Amino acid sequence: MNGSLTLEQALDILEKHAAEADAVPSWPASSWDALRRCGALGWSIPREYGGSGLEPLELLEGYQRLAGACLTTCFLLSQRDSACRRLRDSGHEELRRELLPALASGQRFATVGLAQLTTSRQHVRPVLTARLEEESVRLEGTMPWVTGAPQADHFLTGVVLDDGRQMLLVVPRTAAGLSVGSPMDLMALEGSLTAEVRCQDVRLERRYILAGPAERVLAAGGRGTGGLETSGLALGLARSAIAYLQKEAEKRPEWQARAAACAERWQVLQEQLRRLAREGADAAAASNLRAKANALVLRATQFALAAAKGSGFLRSHPAQRWARQALFFLVWSCPAPALDATLTCLALPE
Repeated sequence: MNGSLTLEQALDILEKHAAEADAVPSWPASSWDALRRCGALGWSIPREYGGSGLEPLELLEGYQRLAGACLTTCFLLSQRDSACRRLRDSGHEELRRELLPALASGQRFATVGLAQLTTSRQHVRPVLTARLEEESVRLEGTMPWVTGAPQADHFLTGVVLDDGRQMLLVVPRTAAGLSVGSPMDLMALEGSLTAEVRCQDVRLERRYILAGPAERVLAAGGRGTGGLETSGLALGLARSAIAYLQKEAEKRPEWQARAAACAERWQVLQEQLRRLAREGADAAAASNLRAKANALVLRATQFALAAAKGSGFLRSHPAQRWARQALFFLVWSCPAPALDATLTCLALPE
């Protein structure tokens, strides 16, 4: 489809298709096209590469609104934007000019395969290894969790060398020896098409090295995982559940106190998010906010499901979708400190 959309029009399209995007393991084409037409694909890309280069606070607020309409589509965008930001911040001008304009226009799709360096399979031998050769890099192994993998033209991934150092690479979908598995059968966000990507003797030109070798290449790049963006998406989903609670509370007095408490808590966390986006957040502050946002989205969506009664347990009701999707924040890029803090927030009283 051609023509531009306002953000409000795009949100209406995302909300219309949100149930299907959550439940059906196929690319959410209409919703992704709405992101393209409203300019969201350029939010994280600098103007010189065809994007709009939003400031961090504007970007987070945009993510929140998208997540409230359709978490599945927003999750796809967040993973694509993670790849875009690492390209943007890499200093690798050749790859930036080759990839970022096409990503901003929607002609290409990129995603990240970094779980093997962050939260997945961290207590076993490296699952994706590399060997530096004179003119190339040779890859062997697996990217265990890759969102949008069947749709991707490029994968931004992390590898481990024989000496333990790490590198970030851009891997083209067309690389010989690369294969994409079937989408995983997830309990929610099926349209995210999360799959395993396998590399069997994949050889890349050295120009595809984005960062490293370094001991902790993600830290060296100045960005960790599971930071403010993840908290922003959690608050976006929580806001939809809270809005439903508030609507129910207008006609059911027994829900007024819970709706008011959730709304007040949401506002406090929203102010924290805005402050950290303006001033910058260290790992401890980001993890603390993540735990609080996780706890709120879990509580608010459970309250919405309870308020909806039996109707909320039907697939046709959004409350069951919100409740299932909220559980995702317990496992999505949730390193041990953030998970421990989340569980502390949820702990039963003595």
